[in-house]
Amino acid sequence: MKNFYFLLAILFLFSGWNEIKAQDIHFSQFYQSPLNLNPAMTGVMHCNHRFVVNYRNQWSSILRNNSFSTYSLSYDHKIPVGRDDYFGVGASLWGDKAGESNFSTTQGRLSGSFSKFMSGDRSRSNYLVFGADLGIAQRDLDISRLQWGTQHDGIGGFDPNAPSGENFDRDNFFFADISLGLMWFTTWREGGSIYFGAAAHHVNRPNQSFFGDNNIELYTKYTLHGGGEYQLNPRFALVPNVVAFFQGPSFQVNSGLSARFELGTRNDPQSFQIGAWLRLVNNYNWGFNAAENVATEDYSIGADAIILTSRFDFDFFGLGFSYDINVSDLRRATNGNGAFELSFIYYICGPEVRGVYCPRW
Repeated sequence: MKNFYFLLAILFLFSGWNEIKAQDIHFSQFYQSPLNLNPAMTGVMHCNHRFVVNYRNQWSSILRNNSFSTYSLSYDHKIPVGRDDYFGVGASLWGDKAGESNFSTTQGRLSGSFSKFMSGDRSRSNYLVFGADLGIAQRDLDISRLQWGTQHDGIGGFDPNAPSGENFDRDNFFFADISLGLMWFTTWREGGSIYFGAAAHHVNRPNQSFFGDNNIELYTKYTLHGGGEYQLNPRFALVPNVVAFFQGPSFQVNSGLSARFELGTRNDPQSFQIGAWLRLVNNYNWGFNAAENVATEDYSIGADAIILTSRFDFDFFGLGFSYDINVSDLRRATNGNGAFELSFIYYICGPEVRGVYCPRW
């Protein structure tokens, strides 16, 4: 049965090349991967420098060594401008590998933002942030690891040397990628914040085809996100977050709530968070109409995973862990196992202090 679902996963990835638009990376701890979420988050932080590392591994329970794995590294810096405004500059590198054919993407990006002070006083501040990034990406495919129906004899035999009937013009290519972002946030000196953001990724819609005579554009991905922190008392806060992605016919929504417990003091800050999230997606339901001899498809909205998260912040360090419990139909093969994810953040603060600025992510 596991081999059957393994085959389904491979067929899903590599059947119908003319329709595939390639995968976009995503992290369950999206608030711990700010430059990937929205370029407007570049440089938006309490300190002056931020280093972030993310790693995600998905579906290893059924794909074993061919599981989906994603990593991301980023650095950004906040630069004061005038009395209350800021520039943000940053760079990021991420890689993603999926499936039997090692279908992979590697991308490097440069990001920039401008945070404009809109209103406020010593107890509260409101900012509007504009951001953009430019990236260069490479997609790569190991064609020799693919299997085709013409190489199977129908009774269990397989000949890898038999002709596949498929001719690829290239097995890797480079493309430019452009993203734009916008964000509004309000923070209070005594604790608490609220923010809303929107971003458009792949606005240039680069060609993703492995066939030279095709032009298959990557759908623009639109991101909406929001969240905040509600301080119930000096030792306890609620931290809600939500994000929605829309890309072509697909969409995904993650929403949930974390509880933050303050463990340290003002001079020795420490905190611990635990939370739970729900991921909703639109499912493709494929079928076949024998009477009309045509394939059919429809869409439905369903729960994909329940996400359990934890995070520990100590001084200038932050360490997060999350685990996705699969609740979709694929759970029959995964036994509920989804993905685990790690995040690490390190801040470097300088002498520049201007009071209230930036939500706590």
